[in-house]
Amino acid sequence: MVIFMDTKARILVVDDDYNIADLIRLYLEKELYEVRLAHKGKDALEIFHSWTPELVLLDIMIPEIDGWEVCKQIRKVSSIPVIMLTARGETFDKVLGLELGADDYVVKPFDPKELIARVKAVLRRSMKLDTVKEEVVYPGLAVNKSDYSIVYKDSRMELPPKELELLYFLASHPNQVFTRDQLLERVWGYDFMGDSRTVDVHIKRLREKLNDEQQRWELKTVWGVGYKFEVR
Repeated sequence: MVIFMDTKARILVVDDDYNIADLIRLYLEKELYEVRLAHKGKDALEIFHSWTPELVLLDIMIPEIDGWEVCKQIRKVSSIPVIMLTARGETFDKVLGLELGADDYVVKPFDPKELIARVKAVLRRSMKLDTVKEEVVYPGLAVNKSDYSIVYKDSRMELPPKELELLYFLASHPNQVFTRDQLLERVWGYDFMGDSRTVDVHIKRLREKLNDEQQRWELKTVWGVGYKFEVR
């Protein structure tokens, strides 16, 4: 559903070893990725929900909430790639990580160049899968970004391009909250000169057109934060 770029993707690195985390960040930034670090499980989930990375490098043995639980929480709301990063190399740990939804597994100590190669490979696989699936489908709603079409309650509907792109983006990230600035950046682009009220206007128009309260989804305001596509 979501198209990932092989460069300049947002990557969240989660590791309680500050030196390893900084080393990974340096190698990723050298490849032009945008990187944020977290050293505890709770912090990792907070950054994940507020920053919406396109890939997570996740250590297992981290304080507060371990990597297994962080991976489970991510998988409840997102299909973004997760690469488990740990000193544990037992087959059981690898199998458990993959069963929880991890896309790859790297054992410490690792060659940074190999790690970067795995990151690129996982992002490329995600990009190919999502290029094919440029359509999001929910009960009563199908939004196709490939041909800019929308079907609502079995009838085709015409939407202006930016309204469709905004709906597609939010529906591609169910139950994730985005600020107005994040939506401007991800839907309108970095060089957009307007202000955050643009998002409010587009959300209002979409709600007027998708106004069936019986649906199992809705465009919901999270007061003081922004908006999300809530699936009940």
